[in-house]
Amino acid sequence: MTNGPLHGLRVVELSAIGPVPFAAGMFADLGATVIRVESPRPGFSLPDESDAIHLRGRSHVSLDMRDPAELATIRQLIDRADVLLEGMRPGTLERLGLAPEELLERNPGLVVGRMTGWGQDGPMAQRAGHDMNYISMSGVLAHCARQGQRPVPPVNLIGDFGGGAMFLIAGVLAALFERSNSGKGQVVDAAMVDGSSYLMMLLYSFRAQGMWSQEPGTNLLDTGAPFYDVYETSDGKYLSVGCLEPKFYAEFVAGLGLVGSDVPEQNDVENWPAMRALFSDIIASRTRDHWDEVFAGTDACVHGVLNMFEAAENEHMRARGSFLGADQATGVDTSIGEGPLQPAPAPRFSRTPGVAVPRAAMASGDEALAEWGVFRTPPGSQDRG
Repeated sequence: MTNGPLHGLRVVELSAIGPVPFAAGMFADLGATVIRVESPRPGFSLPDESDAIHLRGRSHVSLDMRDPAELATIRQLIDRADVLLEGMRPGTLERLGLAPEELLERNPGLVVGRMTGWGQDGPMAQRAGHDMNYISMSGVLAHCARQGQRPVPPVNLIGDFGGGAMFLIAGVLAALFERSNSGKGQVVDAAMVDGSSYLMMLLYSFRAQGMWSQEPGTNLLDTGAPFYDVYETSDGKYLSVGCLEPKFYAEFVAGLGLVGSDVPEQNDVENWPAMRALFSDIIASRTRDHWDEVFAGTDACVHGVLNMFEAAENEHMRARGSFLGADQATGVDTSIGEGPLQPAPAPRFSRTPGVAVPRAAMASGDEALAEWGVFRTPPGSQDRG
């Protein structure tokens, strides 16, 4: 469908939720040929996935891995693939007859990306869990809190996607690069507990330097500093303030109508409560849009907090084409393409841009298999590889 940077790469995605479809979708957006093998058995899904945004860009076929004939068809697909993505509980793939060791014997260059929450081994490997549980154990969620308040889960962005899908993608791409030298595939064990803890690298560095307290909401980047926080405006909306550097802080203070003598020294922690109260009162006296106008064109590092629909209408985001489609319920229309409002492929490439192809435009069923040169294995036949 596209000559994106991953054009020519063949990926088989075994249906899952969360990070696996995100990773497969990113591969598809960037030009890979992806086929999603969906189970006919009931499981978690959206009410209508006929044109689900998170499933865009790949063909799809329904095959039951517990049916020997359909399992043989899946093996044929994997034999033709560069990458297999799966997100089942450890050992499930092996019990179904798709052990990675056997797949690699049949297809030595295959990269098997295995995505789990707890990892392929360890005392908790067989436990169920979700994003919130993984970032709880990895030490992330405890720091997503204001001082004296309970942690607030950052949607499912850190475990599922930041510490999950992105590490799965990075691992698969690294294995593909290594394959270009060795000619051999391998298994990638991507675990959300590993990835989300890895995302904390800077905070561990701060801690080692005595710059990070274990008490949430008291540090430089966790709302402890009054110049790195979110403030409510007079219209019940919010303003983000992130002026860490002194010169940016000076622009912020000036935008509030203050002079240096009106506020304590920026890094005087003892005076942070008074500084916060001052900033809160001033910002609460005007609307979010007022402050956006005040700080437009400055380096104060201040911007209104936008929701997902407002973001699509933002001048900068529109200029970059960061969103596609429109949202009928809210009236948001980016005037770029058709279909429901959704993020555009990222990152950008100068020669081989990614393309977002609606799920409805992709092949399905036997047509999808035929594109891979695969035809359903008749019931009772022997899979000879």
